[in-house]
Amino acid sequence: MTDIDGTSPPYLRNRYAIAGIGETTYQRGYAPGEEHTTRSLATWAVGNAMADAGITAADVDGMLSYSGNDSTFSPFVAGDLGIRLNFYMDCFGGGSSTEALIGIAMGVIEAGMCDTVAVFRSMNGFSQVRIGGTGARAAAPVSGDALHGRAYGWGSAGQMFAPTFMRHMYEYGTTPEQVAHVKVAHSKHASNNPKAFYNQRVTVDDVVSSRMVCKPLHLLDCCVETDNATCVIVTSAERARDMRQPLVTIRSVVGRCSKPRLDMHYQHGPITRVAGYYAKDILWPNAGVGPDEIDITGSYDAFTFTTMLQLEEYGFCAKGEGGGYVSSGIIELGGARPNNTSGGHLCEGYTHGMSMVIENVRQLRHDIDDSCPAGPDGRRVHTYDYAEGGCRQVRNPELTANLGWAMPATGSALVMQKGW
Repeated sequence: MTDIDGTSPPYLRNRYAIAGIGETTYQRGYAPGEEHTTRSLATWAVGNAMADAGITAADVDGMLSYSGNDSTFSPFVAGDLGIRLNFYMDCFGGGSSTEALIGIAMGVIEAGMCDTVAVFRSMNGFSQVRIGGTGARAAAPVSGDALHGRAYGWGSAGQMFAPTFMRHMYEYGTTPEQVAHVKVAHSKHASNNPKAFYNQRVTVDDVVSSRMVCKPLHLLDCCVETDNATCVIVTSAERARDMRQPLVTIRSVVGRCSKPRLDMHYQHGPITRVAGYYAKDILWPNAGVGPDEIDITGSYDAFTFTTMLQLEEYGFCAKGEGGGYVSSGIIELGGARPNNTSGGHLCEGYTHGMSMVIENVRQLRHDIDDSCPAGPDGRRVHTYDYAEGGCRQVRNPELTANLGWAMPATGSALVMQKGW
């Protein structure tokens, strides 16, 4: 086994690739008669990913999905698309699942169980099962661990994560105004994304003046809820070279790395510590690069604070310096290391993590779907003018990092590389 640069690869570095990406529109609700089930959304996104890779149903023989009892099953989607599966698995999970399932796809291909795996997430996250603790989720009986958490008012993600955010402010002097710059940056990026649900730029004052949802989270510190499906196709780099798109390889992946306790992670280790503290010790050695070499980051931004905490723990800045880091301009397009160039969950749409991987694949292909004009070959001619309504392609990126988040105690990560 050899790396694409001819060296010996630790932990399968660059032997696997993201060969295709697909998504539906990002929207909130449907017009009468135009409703989509999660099954129809999934077939839409997987079909788009296959078309993107330039492959047919006969070329896909594995499928993975994740959900929180709010989606559809892989065999149904495969059957609708004419795919016969040699391997499939539908997992329970939300945030951080994308990177973890990409790692599983690599493993099952390496084991000879299949050759090409479609990984999808399909959700009517606004019109049906909402993540924010309302609707169908709020009506569910209280049982199991919820008997403990609900007593403390932990009914939603914001309520469960707020103690970590508050403690960071207390220990390090982090301010809401500093962290609001995450939303400001992502809104700038989304303003150059025609498919973003929220594409209006906001200011720090807009964020901190929006109503309080759960201290310290204002309304604009929180992500959007949308209906959509997304898909990535994983296969060997050798196969991907023969497919339609420029090669994007996987240098390293971490799946569902956790703190010593998940249920009450505050009882073990600092309250401000999140799982990236442990995941970085897998991610960077296996990738053979460090955070200083990364050109673009994609962070799970369920909230502005989750982006800040992950960038700290993965080593992009020192612990406690996250507020200064995200408010310095470095995470904006035109900065040294832009973050969530599509607008992410805060602005583009809520996809449970997959859209940020899709965005970084496009960045590495140099094929971002912004408002720049198309050239003779159909690909956009990027201007690198990041003014509102303009370009969002980063100039010549080589390495990206995706930082997945399920909760403070669990996370996944992925480093991808532009191939040649």
